[in-house]
Amino acid sequence: MKPLRLLAAFLAAALLSLAAYAADISGHWTWPMQGRNGNVTEVQATLQFKDGVLTGTVSGRMGDAPIGDASFQDGKIAFTVTREVDGQKIVIKYAGKLEGDTITGKIERPAANEYDAPFIFDWKGTRVP
Repeated sequence: MKPLRLLAAFLAAALLSLAAYAADISGHWTWPMQGRNGNVTEVQATLQFKDGVLTGTVSGRMGDAPIGDASFQDGKIAFTVTREVDGQKIVIKYAGKLEGDTITGKIERPAANEYDAPFIFDWKGTRVP
């Protein structure tokens, strides 16, 4: 009877460890980003989730920018990146769900003017080794 309890305890611990590992967003990520003129740029991010706090940097054609308003809970990630375009600050919103080494979700960029709707498109980031 003791060997069965020991095996059950070991399996439970292994499953919990696997779940904790699977929910780790930390690492280097990359995804394609289409610009308004149709050009596609490779965007990279370095994310770190430690002690319940998500931090990181996003790098693209406009250089590096820290993430802000970041959260990661129950496999769901959200953060913002603030950029300056033509002297005006724009806030790009990212929201997605982590599944293994992939984040899928939506990115929202502000409209070019007050009359247009925000530009929302699909986001699929991949963890790179």
